[in-house]
Amino acid sequence: MSMTTPPGWYQDPSAPTQERWWDGSAWSAHTRPPGQSPQFGTPQSQPPQGGYGYPQTAPPAQGYGYPQAPQPYGTPPPPPAPPGGGQGGSGGLSKGALIAVVVAGVAVVAAIITGVVVLGKDDDAPAPPVAAPTSATSPEADRSAPAEPTAPGSSGPSADATTLADQLNGITLPIPEGWEIPEYGGDREAATMQTDETYDCPAEGGFCRHGTVTSRTAPSGPTTPEAVAKADIAKATELAYGKDYLDREKHGGVTSHTEVKSEAVTVAGKQGYLVRWKVVTGKGPGGYVQSLAFPSSVGPGSLVLVRFHVDAGPGAPSVDVMDTITQGIRSTT
Repeated sequence: MSMTTPPGWYQDPSAPTQERWWDGSAWSAHTRPPGQSPQFGTPQSQPPQGGYGYPQTAPPAQGYGYPQAPQPYGTPPPPPAPPGGGQGGSGGLSKGALIAVVVAGVAVVAAIITGVVVLGKDDDAPAPPVAAPTSATSPEADRSAPAEPTAPGSSGPSADATTLADQLNGITLPIPEGWEIPEYGGDREAATMQTDETYDCPAEGGFCRHGTVTSRTAPSGPTTPEAVAKADIAKATELAYGKDYLDREKHGGVTSHTEVKSEAVTVAGKQGYLVRWKVVTGKGPGGYVQSLAFPSSVGPGSLVLVRFHVDAGPGAPSVDVMDTITQGIRSTT
């Protein structure tokens, strides 16, 4: 009497991660995940007839040792090798076993092809582009590092630390000792310098400086240096000793003024004109204000307007600094 393996669920020899039904003579096409609860009670030699997904095969003839008692889950009998005499006695694999072998082979080939493609992409992948260094004059450098904004009256700092450059009007002004170009504040519409020390304003809160000088293009209207200087002196006085942009009268307002100078003067080789007032304020020592106008060396018919203010009290520079700055103005064109 020959030994036969009884029908049942065994580890699939072609896919160890699942179980396949052995019908007693051949592997069927039915599989299931491992680990499902075993059936208790009298073992069946085959799945219930007509059940969903179960093969319709007749129970094998009772051979020696069959049926065997069901073994506990986790210790199934070793997977039997497919019998040599498959269906029809042809000696080939059953239909289910053949399908399993083909599927496993296709899976192996697909895995190999996928690995080759992935490795090939990694080898052939181009390196990320590296940005080339740009010079300060290239368009890329101009776009990535825009120039810092400057006041309209000054296109940038002067290369000489001892002069204030009004590049819009093509002139420089000497910076006296104790004066500086403001890093913050100042007149944003003009090239500006101021005394480096401050003091508490004599009237309303805030701090004041002993002197300021600004250079800008003269407003439209008057067409001669004399007319520009005479029309501007009152405004220059209000800016220096009148109300500030917060409507505060830091010097108590302007109470009176005296004209000290009103005369023609040569500036940077051109004929200009200046007007100077001595100003009395409601509080504090007051000071001096000057408006100076002269032709620009940049455009024909354009005039430059330079405004001065110097306090009259202790700690203030001498009023003569106005003349020193005026005489030191130079053309850059």
